[in-house]
Amino acid sequence: MSSCSIKPYFRCFTRVKVTGQWVVNKENVASIDIHPDDRFIPICHKCKEKAVTIHQVVHRSVRDLNIGSSVVFLNILYRKVICTECGCVRTEYFDFILPYLRVTKRLALYIHNLCKVMTVKDVADHLGLHWGTVKEIDKKFLEEEFGETDYAGLRILAIDEISRRRHHDYLTVLLDYETGRIVWMGEGRKESTLNSFFHEMPLSVREGIKAVAMDMWDPYIASVREWCPNAMIVFDFFHIVKEFNKVIDKVRNQEYKRASEADKRVLKGTKYLLLKNSKNLKQEERPHLKQILNLNKNLSTVYILKDALKNIWSYKYRKSAGKAIDNWCQLAHESNIEPVIKFAKKIQHHREGILNHCHYAIHTSKLEGVNNTLKVIKRKAYGYRDTRYFILKAKQAFAGQ
Repeated sequence: MSSCSIKPYFRCFTRVKVTGQWVVNKENVASIDIHPDDRFIPICHKCKEKAVTIHQVVHRSVRDLNIGSSVVFLNILYRKVICTECGCVRTEYFDFILPYLRVTKRLALYIHNLCKVMTVKDVADHLGLHWGTVKEIDKKFLEEEFGETDYAGLRILAIDEISRRRHHDYLTVLLDYETGRIVWMGEGRKESTLNSFFHEMPLSVREGIKAVAMDMWDPYIASVREWCPNAMIVFDFFHIVKEFNKVIDKVRNQEYKRASEADKRVLKGTKYLLLKNSKNLKQEERPHLKQILNLNKNLSTVYILKDALKNIWSYKYRKSAGKAIDNWCQLAHESNIEPVIKFAKKIQHHREGILNHCHYAIHTSKLEGVNNTLKVIKRKAYGYRDTRYFILKAKQAFAGQ
């Protein structure tokens, strides 16, 4: 007589026993009968207290891990009990089943692990489940691990926003600059958005924040100054140069409109040529750029100012950096180019945040890398309608060291 048994496969299932099994070969489906072990008094699934009085006995079909190529369903006989502690009828507690989801805990964990490397749709197709079921299982695990904001160890932050959809629909992202961990994400990019993060932060942590890297976005600045008075606000190189690139493009458009037909042919299609760093220019692009700069004085001026602006972040001493800002702004005013003068006023207005780079040489380039990865996550999933789920997936992807 064969001693083979399927029972060891269910050894981790407590308070129950395997009573039967059958396989439908044509459909690749296996069914396993699971009954309560009469040696144990049933337990209320809510309060986990023993309940002697049985109200009703019912069946429930639950999906389990596959055995080979066979899809496994557990036909569970479970009891509804009258719980004196809760004062109502409750279902019996089994430690191997997830509440409200018709899958076992071990299948749910398997689904969660697959979702780390596969899309929800791919996992659903692989296991023959509805995508909504897969998402809810993954979300449940993510909530347990990343649902609460972890403020521990925060000293230096980076703040930026990511576009969730078109039409200026943003999420604010906060990164622990030292570990690369996404600490928090919130809807919008208003002052109130960031306030909701700092409001929950313990006072001792807020007082211990040393520096915050961000762009020159006034709502973020106001929130940080209100909640973290000891923190230095640092405006990073990347965003300021990016803003000045918009000025260059604006000047280029103005000069193109004023140019003769012959000069327009030279200036046409030169947007990215003017924005490129000189070291990134291809050999064949250099003569064209030289021709543009020789042709148009204003474009030559803004191109020179762009390189001079970058040099401000090379200074390590605050006094030297301050002189560099003043010199740059003076050159900008002497250019008599309206968009450049307007930008110079903005630089002077935010000079403290630029000078703070001498004390904390931090920037939001880490967040730019995060944003690029989050865009890939969104693209792979064809977008996320469930914002909470997207935030949890982002925190999982950047859990830090």
